[in-house]
Amino acid sequence: MTIGRKQVATLVAEFLGVGVLTLTFLSVQRSTIGIPYFVAIAAGAAVAVAAYFIGDISGAHLNPAVTLALWTARKVGTVLAATYIIVQCLGAWAAYGVYHYFVNNTVQSIGGHYSARVLLAEAIGTFVLALAWGAVAFRKNESASHRGILLGGGYALAIIIASVAGAGIANPAVAIGVRAWAFAGSMGWGTYLLGPVLGAIIGINLYGVLFGDYKDTALGKLVAVDATEVSAVGVSTKSTRSTASSRGKRSASSSKKKTGSRR
Repeated sequence: MTIGRKQVATLVAEFLGVGVLTLTFLSVQRSTIGIPYFVAIAAGAAVAVAAYFIGDISGAHLNPAVTLALWTARKVGTVLAATYIIVQCLGAWAAYGVYHYFVNNTVQSIGGHYSARVLLAEAIGTFVLALAWGAVAFRKNESASHRGILLGGGYALAIIIASVAGAGIANPAVAIGVRAWAFAGSMGWGTYLLGPVLGAIIGINLYGVLFGDYKDTALGKLVAVDATEVSAVGVSTKSTRSTASSRGKRSASSSKKKTGSRR
């Protein structure tokens, strides 16, 4: 497969977008004003700016959970989704390296062990973001400015909600950069990875079923298949009943003819 300029541009856009978002997250979170509300405002602004500038290039997913959810909703191809997720994680990791170089100090981890409360908070927060993404994915008529405001505001709300029980990240890639979870070991993957993924998948597919063209989603395909099978069973049943009824009428008619001939 030949990789052209457009394909490279989309990957670079995702890499830089997640990198800037993660660096913004780290800069505010690890500062003296690192409370969730300021983090939410800064991160939401970063997403809004990125959505405005690179939305028409890569879609400005900036979040592996969103990319995976869009894949389940059949809005993104398998190869592109896998590539996006890899590039997003690399962008966050690169941002961590840049931040570590700037502060010239060890960046403490904030992940910890599995917590059901944190997982649920991350899932609900990302669910809110996914609803905003559902509007963008299924309506397809949002301008660049409207898309930026919608996605930036959605991510800010996601962080505020998720921060009630934990660090409030709602993005597995950013969680790598801020050291909330790691590929090796058990640190945070069950909360800051699994939580956002569940919330995003449920949110985007639910939006598609309720407010969008549900036939485009994986859930919609399943419902359509079940409906087709039920319809086929119904048609088969009606056909069987019709055949039995016609046979009965023929039998009755022949018996009447036999009775008449005897007379």
